[in-house]
Amino acid sequence: MDSAALLDLLGNENRRRILRLLARKPCYVTEISEYLGVSPKAVIEHLRKLEEAGLIESRVDDQRRKYFHIARNVRLEVNVSPYGFASKSAYPSNNSFDITTCRHLTFDATLDDTDDLDELLAALEDLEQLENELSLAQRWVQGRLYDVLDSISETVGAGPESRIYADLLASVRSEPKSVGDLSEDIDAPREVVAELLEVMADNGIVRRTEDGWELTTNG
Repeated sequence: MDSAALLDLLGNENRRRILRLLARKPCYVTEISEYLGVSPKAVIEHLRKLEEAGLIESRVDDQRRKYFHIARNVRLEVNVSPYGFASKSAYPSNNSFDITTCRHLTFDATLDDTDDLDELLAALEDLEQLENELSLAQRWVQGRLYDVLDSISETVGAGPESRIYADLLASVRSEPKSVGDLSEDIDAPREVVAELLEVMADNGIVRRTEDGWELTTNG
């Protein structure tokens, strides 16, 4: 699901409360209505939107009561910083991902099919600890990332607007790009991008080629 649409959907407090409730157990409309303290009609409308978004599903029991439950695991990452606002597309968890491909991470994630409760609880504890460590590591990386961006901005720009220089350099570091491509990458007007590129070109940081703008060899 598109991250912007998901953000809009979750902007409603009652929909967030519904998801928290359904994360504990499947519920029918009356239960949700009593939990939220709102009318069943309003609950049905919230459920409809959540179901259309694919976040929840429903089933009917033997008494013909319609139960709603969480449909899938979804993760949404939102980043707000002096360098901009961005949200990554929502994506489901992936049990088949090969963790050994992560060269900065070492963890024995193998768990054979087992019904042994002690083994399952031990695995749960290990994974929860890993989740906490990854959260701390992500905060550290974000801090270092912004330190580097600040250093880039101080090197090539001046004033509060200089932060945009870092975005431009990050965009052209891998391959030459046109002003139009760069404008889309950093979400800035073409005129602004063109002016900033000329400033950096005068300082010998970037250059214009037949393929587009690129970093200079000593940039």
